[in-house]
Amino acid sequence: MLPTINQFLYLQVASSDEEEAALEYKSRIADSSADELLIDVPILEGTGRYKRLYLGDEISAYYMTQEGVKHYFNSHVLGFREDAVRLVRIRKPEPDSVTKVQRRHFLRVAAELEIAITLSGSVRFIGVTDDVGGGGVSFMADAKWPIKPGTELDCWLLVPYRNGSVDHAQFKAEVIRVKLENGKRQIMAKFAKIADSERQRIIRFCFERQLDFRKQ
Repeated sequence: MLPTINQFLYLQVASSDEEEAALEYKSRIADSSADELLIDVPILEGTGRYKRLYLGDEISAYYMTQEGVKHYFNSHVLGFREDAVRLVRIRKPEPDSVTKVQRRHFLRVAAELEIAITLSGSVRFIGVTDDVGGGGVSFMADAKWPIKPGTELDCWLLVPYRNGSVDHAQFKAEVIRVKLENGKRQIMAKFAKIADSERQRIIRFCFERQLDFRKQ
């Protein structure tokens, strides 16, 4: 299901400024064609500040259905059209590139990130993720650590962004599955306790990584 005219879009714009890249803007689809969406100039809710966009700007966007399901896609600015008001032309997503995100389902991407684990309040070790997402992580660790399904972990995940900045996401995770593989444990865990701001850091990384994959 692609976005339709008069539907609202919520946008984040790629930027070398970390704070600016984290801001979410609201826009409305004013018109569409076979391969373009024309949207109002995005506005930062609560402030009334408009976001000036430039040709080639990369954006991550989502829209919501009446059932409350978020649909995410990546796009970029193609140009502008001057009507009674200025409209921004962005690339319309391909139907199979739109990712549906429901309450308990988040985009996951393959990624090798460093993750620091504290087990039972005292045992500390480092692992490397094989995939991450807004709902949990999977990582590899030495087989000597006593980890089994149901174990709660305190985690600090190193989160790098495309602009070269590095952030950390802190959370508690519950182990769902453990599998032995080449003398190591593959640990699959879901977030048991995570602040929205921490989850958004991980989701931002996932969208940037997905954009990189699509360019390859």
